[in-house]
Amino acid sequence: MGGALSRRELLKAGGALVVSLALDPLAPRAGAAAAPDADRLLGKPLASDAVDAFLSVNADGTVTVFSGKVDLGTGARIAWRQMAAEELDVPVDAIELIEGDTALTPDQGSTAGSQGITRGGVEIRRAAATARQALVRRASERLGHPVEALEVVDGVVRPRAGGPGVGYADLVGGQRFELKVDAKAPIKKPAEYRFVGKPLPRPDVPAKVTGRHRYVHDLTLPGMLHARVVRPPAVRATLETVDEGSIASIPGARVVRIESFLAVVAESEWSAVRAARRLKATWSTTPTLPAQAALFDELRRGPFVREETTVNRGDAGEGFGRGRRALAATYEWPMQTHGSMGPSCAVADVKPDRATIWTASQATHRFQGAYARILGLPRDRVRLIYLDGAGCYGMNGHDDAACDAALLSKTLGRPVRVQWSREDEHGWDPKGPPQLLDIRGALDAQGEVVAWQTDAWLPLATAGLPNIPLLAPQAAGIEQPLGLSAGLIFQNIDPPYDFPNVRGVVHWLRDAPLRPSNVRAPGKPANSFAVESFVDELAAASGQDALAFRLTHLARPRGVEVLKRVGARMAWTARPSPRRVDAGARVLTGRGVAYVHYKHAENHVAIGMEVAVEPATGRVRVTRIVCAHDCGLMINPDCVRSQIEGCILQTLSRTLFEEVTFDRLRVTSVDWARYPILTFPDVPALEIELVERPDDPPTGAGEASCTPVPAALANAIFDATGARLRSVPLTPAKLKAALARA
Repeated sequence: MGGALSRRELLKAGGALVVSLALDPLAPRAGAAAAPDADRLLGKPLASDAVDAFLSVNADGTVTVFSGKVDLGTGARIAWRQMAAEELDVPVDAIELIEGDTALTPDQGSTAGSQGITRGGVEIRRAAATARQALVRRASERLGHPVEALEVVDGVVRPRAGGPGVGYADLVGGQRFELKVDAKAPIKKPAEYRFVGKPLPRPDVPAKVTGRHRYVHDLTLPGMLHARVVRPPAVRATLETVDEGSIASIPGARVVRIESFLAVVAESEWSAVRAARRLKATWSTTPTLPAQAALFDELRRGPFVREETTVNRGDAGEGFGRGRRALAATYEWPMQTHGSMGPSCAVADVKPDRATIWTASQATHRFQGAYARILGLPRDRVRLIYLDGAGCYGMNGHDDAACDAALLSKTLGRPVRVQWSREDEHGWDPKGPPQLLDIRGALDAQGEVVAWQTDAWLPLATAGLPNIPLLAPQAAGIEQPLGLSAGLIFQNIDPPYDFPNVRGVVHWLRDAPLRPSNVRAPGKPANSFAVESFVDELAAASGQDALAFRLTHLARPRGVEVLKRVGARMAWTARPSPRRVDAGARVLTGRGVAYVHYKHAENHVAIGMEVAVEPATGRVRVTRIVCAHDCGLMINPDCVRSQIEGCILQTLSRTLFEEVTFDRLRVTSVDWARYPILTFPDVPALEIELVERPDDPPTGAGEASCTPVPAALANAIFDATGARLRSVPLTPAKLKAALARA
């Protein structure tokens, strides 16, 4: 294209004055952008303090919203539109959304920690409020009416007393605002809401349920090659020899080797699959993994980097000294994989001076710099474009697949699509790390808790630093400045109750057995499993009802409310656990409860659970789950409800079934047979109560309701049988063994 257009010429053409032709080389091939005609907007401001970074009013009066965070299936696509529409006073369906494109959206951090709304949406809303304020001021000048005499209806500013108005398109359509986001710009009050708080339908659902939704797996580019990375037979293996002649019979197939990074590429996917299966290579392997049976003993032995006290309230030592009864227990949480229904996939087109990578990453901006360093390009010459993957909720293989594709595309000079197999996904995606917690408690003569101590053994890589290596550069011997993150998995290792003397200590381990990563609600389900199970053990030891015991020691009104709501819905009758049972009964029933104040700062969630247990087989059937959930302002209650349902079922699966198995060389649970998950016959009745708090800030709903699930289940099993399970997954074999000991 030629020289720059004048503003008048551009407006006549119906474009938006945020186009810059200087960045045209970064544009992807036609039809490959994440939103139709998105590349018309290249060159727009990206600074996170600029209104233009978050939204533009187009020449036709529609609005484009730019989100640096992405919708991983949480319903954020409708929620962000609702938040912007509320402050701009435009119809929700007049808003186009572009998300996770590093060339078009501001860097709002990774999509993690339930911050899609609490940071991502709140920043969009504040920018929209700033824009509305500016538009009304412009209309005041245009119409000759004071600001307070004007109102906005569906993008038209008009006098409250009647008379002609002026639309957003006439005020700014196609131009930049050139404004900083005003942190004090007034936002609407709940009584004024038209869109926020309403259960508007998600725009992505119809195509997803009819099989028409476009995932990153569906992306094709002209001249694209298909690739498979050939994985070694052992973790940390090094490549010795490759027999390229072993795939000579597959037309067009070729081998790419960069030190120990080995891949095959072909013109078709099936040819790449066949070549990966046939390629002969030899590897140097050394047993580096611990014996699975000794995993938790290995954690306890170290080696350690340091010890950190994360909470120290009162004097735990003094409390233990005057306690009349001491209890202690150890809780184990296994390594778990993400279990994404579709294996990871990515497409990259790397040129000598630029790169475009299409990825399902939940951290496109964070990996922009990492991939730039790996490819030897300036950061602003690498563009990541988010496209939906088949589920993650934590960093699975998406970022590895994108790096695979980028390295191969750079090497070959053509666009490359990398598709992982099921064996790749289960075997090589980073894992939720194992967690080991020892808890001690002391009761006084009246059955009151006078001391509590938690000791947790966790890998240092989960301390919040994104320093977990990507597979491709690690194998290729390429320095990488930034990798995956495992999340702050030490949170909630201490109880949310008002016990007087509490200490929490983390023993930071140098390494994890396998690459660790954040899995939904990183670390908190394991920690809450230990904490809330031990709370139940204290209640049982003091002869108190589990629900009443919690309420007695909980001062937070919002926590009290969710617990009482669960109790009322379950018609909870006070009694100690376990219940009196007929030892010869074929089926035993029980109930359990657990509570979390997520991260001690966000949501309040209580879960009650009812189970039926077959002592002869050890089989546990969850029959009913009741959840009371308080996440402050709900932008879209239907999306919140869906997230809670997903959190509960996914964590129920993790608690009952999921565990990564391995030998001394590799992961062995590389298919659904060896890594089973919850199936439809296992789904219990779900009852969810949403606490309405429109005057409070939103705290997100993507993670918190995962957290109480494991403890509620273990507590219900104990109530039914008198057997306490402290090691996840809660398998029939473990229950039968516990019943034999009880």
